[in-house]
Amino acid sequence: MDVQQAPVREAGTYAPGTPRTNEARMVAVAVGGQVAHPIIRASPYRIGRDGVLRLLPGSGGIVLNRRVGDAAVGVAGDHVEAGVSLHNNGREVVGPRDGPNRALMFYACVGNRVRVVSGPASGAVGTVVGKHGGINHVIVDFEPQVTRRLLIGDRMQINAYGQGFTLPDFPEVSLLNLSPRLLRRWGVRASRGRLRIPITHTVPSQLMGSGMGRSEGVLGDLDIQLSDKGLVRRFRLGSLRLGDLVALCPLDYRFGPSRRQGTVTVGVVVHTDSQIAGHGPGVTPLLIAPRDRLRLVRAPSANLALVLGLRRNLTPAARP
Repeated sequence: MDVQQAPVREAGTYAPGTPRTNEARMVAVAVGGQVAHPIIRASPYRIGRDGVLRLLPGSGGIVLNRRVGDAAVGVAGDHVEAGVSLHNNGREVVGPRDGPNRALMFYACVGNRVRVVSGPASGAVGTVVGKHGGINHVIVDFEPQVTRRLLIGDRMQINAYGQGFTLPDFPEVSLLNLSPRLLRRWGVRASRGRLRIPITHTVPSQLMGSGMGRSEGVLGDLDIQLSDKGLVRRFRLGSLRLGDLVALCPLDYRFGPSRRQGTVTVGVVVHTDSQIAGHGPGVTPLLIAPRDRLRLVRAPSANLALVLGLRRNLTPAARP
């Protein structure tokens, strides 16, 4: 199915063949944060896996000339969150001091709508397109004319909706960080006991790096290492774009990422490449299932920019 040409449907309705969901039982919660300032560690140098020191833009802030649908590989940056980075700077007296930001990270789901509530762009609406662990940012996409008006520190509120999402006819399938809005538009279809899922790439799990060892899958992402040039060519990973929906095989991300034969995790590319050892384009998990319950279908249009109607076209991909 060409998801770019899929008809627009009213909220809460699904195309024929879309699997049944528990959406009517789900809870929507408003969470908020501020546009985060970029952060530089003790040293501005980044030591590459090749031993080269680099001075490059990194995570955080407002990225003005990159957004979802653009290249994730070959950018003159490191872990760049193309779009707007959100962080909740509040401190809590009950539980961990960073509880408000952990709640923002947990509740926000890919495809949720975001509204600007302070500053020159008040009232503008964007979309959650990823979550970046470690630095703990939620990444939001806006139209370029909105991005240029935003200020560091502007407040935003997310209509968070998606955690607790299930497919009653597929109890062995786990959904994480996936909004009903994205599922409606993705083109996922149920047929003969299997889910047909459009993706742009398959990624062998032996390439996964930073993020392994976490105990959950709702507070961040997992990086694809691009140090093995042979596998990068074989799986066309040089053509990865921000927003690509990709399958990590075999990988079980239900309780944190683990290599498990017969299990596939499908996620979305959320930040750009890195030359640091163990790092690369990050993937936020969306769906985990036994391999025999899935039919993975390669579709060049399986990118958030087209699936959610955020852009009309993608930037040209690098030659594989």
